[in-house]
Amino acid sequence: MEDVLALRPVTEPDLLVLERLTQDPGAAGEFTWAGWREVMRFRRGWAENRLIGEGSGILMIVREDEPVGFVSWFRAEYPPAYAWNMGIALLPEARGHGYGTQAHRLLARYLFAHTTVHRVEALTEAANAAEQRALGKAGFTREGVLRGVFWRAGGWHDGVLYSLLRTDQPG
Repeated sequence: MEDVLALRPVTEPDLLVLERLTQDPGAAGEFTWAGWREVMRFRRGWAENRLIGEGSGILMIVREDEPVGFVSWFRAEYPPAYAWNMGIALLPEARGHGYGTQAHRLLARYLFAHTTVHRVEALTEAANAAEQRALGKAGFTREGVLRGVFWRAGGWHDGVLYSLLRTDQPG
């Protein structure tokens, strides 16, 4: 039986979770840590639009109203249309419980319900087996390898692209 997770808008106290997951190498994890960057970006975004805009957004993943991570999306242009490219970050203590699979499903359902987009995609490192399993279990289709697309730990790494189409969406 799956734990019940929910997505909700970011609140001001959640900014500490976002900062931990992006500014603390230990919390970010092997495949997410890409060095310190723009420490104030979440605070500026929250002040501007509460981190939900026309071309991107962030929602908190919560279990019993306690944050376990966040999901994000941004517009990927495929003229004349676009897709949403989504990402996820889970707190270290939330990993390995199936929350990634659940959160991917929740965000895809949200994006299909509230936008006219036909395609949701996710890109992960080729070596990130856990994320690839989560995407597969969430109903995403593996499309292929993008060579040398991630810069991390002083070197280039291959990525794997996954997608879910509106017509693939599970019930």
